[in-house]
Amino acid sequence: FVSSLFLGVGKTTLIQKVTQALKSSGIPIDGFYTEEVREGGRRTGFDVVTLSGKRGPLSRVSSDSSTSRREYRVGQYTVDLVSFEQLVLPLLRNVSRGNDVEKKVCVIDEIGKMELFSQAFIQAVRQTLTGSGTVVLGTIPIPKGKPLDLVEEIRNSKDVKVFNVS
Repeated sequence: FVSSLFLGVGKTTLIQKVTQALKSSGIPIDGFYTEEVREGGRRTGFDVVTLSGKRGPLSRVSSDSSTSRREYRVGQYTVDLVSFEQLVLPLLRNVSRGNDVEKKVCVIDEIGKMELFSQAFIQAVRQTLTGSGTVVLGTIPIPKGKPLDLVEEIRNSKDVKVFNVS
């Protein structure tokens, strides 16, 4: 796993470069990464992009603070949990279902506050991490404030190597 205290240091770029290298080596790989969405030079949200090229919103800057339905928010962003789960859960379940003979790589960029609103995502990540035929290449945040349970589980796992990027 790749970890960093700051936004914009290149965690996703590093993941994308490693992904390209693995693909060109013929290694079976699937997963997703998150990408900034910018309009007029300012960040307006994040998209989820699967390695097969599907894209959907993860979050957008919220236009107002009043809500009529349950919203999941991180700072100024409202998380689109339905879009996120529709893109990510099928591919994580598919990776976990593979046979143990063929080693696979699963890219999970990122396991952070926005993604962790989804209990189904948490369960799917745990299943993927325990799959004997799967190697996970992912990103996690360095804790600021209250630790995130799954992130700390990953960070403290004896089967995980964390690289801090600065």
